[in-house]
Amino acid sequence: MSFMPYYKLMTKIAIIEDDQVISQMYRMKFEADGFDVQLAKNGKNGIELVETFLPDIILLDLQMPEMNGVEVLKIIRKNNWGKDIPVIILTNLGEEEAPKEIRSLGIHSYIVKANLTPRQVVQRIKEALNL
Repeated sequence: MSFMPYYKLMTKIAIIEDDQVISQMYRMKFEADGFDVQLAKNGKNGIELVETFLPDIILLDLQMPEMNGVEVLKIIRKNNWGKDIPVIILTNLGEEEAPKEIRSLGIHSYIVKANLTPRQVVQRIKEALNL
């Protein structure tokens, strides 16, 4: 049995992503590193998840059914429970294709899924949380 550092066991990540294969892949990778991970399959469910789970960080896709990532981020930022949570955009849209307004909504960083391995994404999350 391996030992997991205490801080990792307490770190909560919300993944708001409509592609279930991708979200499950990231969930497994983060959980293997000791993080507490919850998934939402669309924007509407994502808002509910963030409000109840209160994650330490959010991975947010931009292109989703029912409500896109920009709409989700606007609602999260309007509420006290979500205004300060770091958000990392995790999408296959190139940054030049992304809506310009996401920067004004206070994202931590922007990751194109195809450009990084899951291990590299985990490393980016650790850096964002100063772990």
